Amino acid sequence: MATALALRSLYRARHSLRCLPVELPWAPRRGHRLSPADDELYQRTRISLLQREAAQAMYIDSYNSRGFMINGNRVLGPCALLPHSVVQWNVGSHQDITEESFSLFWLLEPRIEIVVVGTGDRTERLQSQVLQAVRQRGIAVEVQDTPNACATFNFLCHEGRVTGAALIPPPGGTSLTSLGQAAQ
Repeated sequence: MATALALRSLYRARHSLRCLPVELPWAPRRGHRLSPADDELYQRTRISLLQREAAQAMYIDSYNSRGFMINGNRVLGPCALLPHSVVQWNVGSHQDITEESFSLFWLLEPRIEIVVVGTGDRTERLQSQVLQAVRQRGIAVEVQDTPNACATFNFLCHEGRVTGAALIPPPGGTSLTSLGQAAQ
């Protein structure tokens, strides 16, 4: 009962609690532009460009059961993506992946930080001696299903990481169509 009485008195007194409008000696108009004199923290910004970004980064536009669309170029079958090139990867399934098939990634300069492996429509285990051989050479390995491997590769490239990918197309009905292809 006491709380109801207190709330009722606050509700009735709300009109008297409102603040009166304050008159400003100068009010900014809608068309007023800020100048350096308006901002006491105004400082000039200077940018030094140390290194230009690569003109063409590798991005996977789409994939289907036959292959991949990479930077607008169609690649049929399994492929290995390197920082500035795409090559055919001579494997049929995750069971064909050997230490020799990964040798391409540790022969490159600058050294690849991480290799994203897409094993088809499911994440499959690779042979432990293959993973150990790649990791001993200082390269991290991320094994995923191909749809997630494509997304991970694009994300890492966008971050500017030195990334490689070894991708096996997913079989059957799995596909990703890019926005450019959907419009055509």
